[in-house]
Amino acid sequence: MANEMKLRREKTKKRIRGRVAGTPERPRLTVFKSLKRIYVQAVDDTRGVTLAAASSLEKDLRADLQNGSNINAAKAVGARIAARLLEQGIKAVVFDRNGYVYHGRVKALADSAREAGLQF
Repeated sequence: MANEMKLRREKTKKRIRGRVAGTPERPRLTVFKSLKRIYVQAVDDTRGVTLAAASSLEKDLRADLQNGSNINAAKAVGARIAARLLEQGIKAVVFDRNGYVYHGRVKALADSAREAGLQF
């Protein structure tokens, strides 16, 4: 059962990546979630470079959060990545949910980034 779910996510991930690509002006905002943490990074696919990253593993976020894998952590990480991108002058991104369902932590991260000023 778990292997089937993993294979389904990988298939969805490949389908999404075939359609979504980041540029220097509009990077790809990709999400990865584990059982303990949530990670996000902005990638320029034309050069293959990560422009900014944030995760619930960062020391100051760990101090504020009781749990690194809940919705509150996702909101904090979304606000952090938005602040870092806006600092670089990037206002628009393409959202890559990485095969995950747009629900729960993924949705909370995206909504938080939108509220902080990113457009996607």
